[in-house]
Amino acid sequence: MIRKVNGVLPIALMSKRMDMKLIIPASNYHEASIVKDLPVWGVKNVKDLVDALLDAETEFEIGDVPSTSIRPNYPVDFSEVKGQEQAKRALEIAAAGGHNLLMVGPPGSGKSMLARRLPTILPPMNFEEALETTKIYSIAGLLKNEGLLTTRPFRSPHHTISDAGLIGGGNLPRPGEVTLSHNGVLFLDELPEFKRGVLEVLRQPLEDGVVTISRASGSITYPARFMLVAAMNPCPCGYFTDPHHECTCTISQIQRYQQKISGPLMDRIDIQIEVPSIEYRELGAKMRGESSSSIRKRVERARMLQWERYKNTGFHTNSALNPGMIEKYISLSVSSMKLLETALVKFGLSARAYHRIMKVARTIADLDEEDNVREHHIAEAIHYRSFDKLNFRIRSISQEV
Repeated sequence: MIRKVNGVLPIALMSKRMDMKLIIPASNYHEASIVKDLPVWGVKNVKDLVDALLDAETEFEIGDVPSTSIRPNYPVDFSEVKGQEQAKRALEIAAAGGHNLLMVGPPGSGKSMLARRLPTILPPMNFEEALETTKIYSIAGLLKNEGLLTTRPFRSPHHTISDAGLIGGGNLPRPGEVTLSHNGVLFLDELPEFKRGVLEVLRQPLEDGVVTISRASGSITYPARFMLVAAMNPCPCGYFTDPHHECTCTISQIQRYQQKISGPLMDRIDIQIEVPSIEYRELGAKMRGESSSSIRKRVERARMLQWERYKNTGFHTNSALNPGMIEKYISLSVSSMKLLETALVKFGLSARAYHRIMKVARTIADLDEEDNVREHHIAEAIHYRSFDKLNFRIRSISQEV
């Protein structure tokens, strides 16, 4: 019996470019058949292989590319989430602008449940994205027999993961979690529990959308363009912001806990929200929330506006704007500038926070299908700097003590 092997899809694509026929294990046939008009022969045993090699008249099957209408099929939906309207709004904005997001809240508030539903409101993958994602999973040996992957990846590594597991590595470098999250979501739960060195290696893929693994024999570059979603408690016991539970942590313990997340990593997270504990009346409500498909329609409209605005620039979402581009594509009224200045002074926000607020406000305006960023868009964007405001609150308490 000839066993299934990894990496058949990239091999099939190369065979098509070189105008070659392809002989592969029969169990890899679905994977190779993704490549249109490629002659493929699936062999189950050595006899089949010899027959294929010796018989010039062998009839190869012709691959037929699946429909380019990629229909995702997710087992979860936003309609299942009770309450947390503010958090769901923040996730919608993150999806619309491709923004990284941090959720801060006590245990059991639903942070993981919300994160797992983020892929369901992202635009469906086009054929090129689906093919690229399938190639990655083919190389990693994670493909089953479904052929082309149609759902955006959601990866949630444990906080004990090594930097090689996150970024990729090995003697023959394999894709890590950041690459397996390409075109999807990388969710880091209990963010401060990850080793600081592991978190720091995220900075390159978050900035460049690729990760390069170097070895003595050479280096290899994998794609790694993903949305980072992180979740954490506000303090070691988890209840600093919870009105229903008493926090047992000292201010110095809370500060040390939050300082486990470096400034450079926080600078790459546009949206920060508090996720409070859920009230019983919300849990007991019989009415279902808004469905993922309904939210996704708004996200797709906002993404289309960004696609048109940034045509021929090399990027497609508001999250990719650098400071120079912000000045070019976002203009504010005098009242909006005044509101932003007041927030920066009050909470001691950095210049990077200023740029994050501007980008998020641009996305909120896109969801409203408005050409100009208005004062209420800025006000809502400021609201999504919860971690900065939490630090301001802690500093104020420490000064009083």
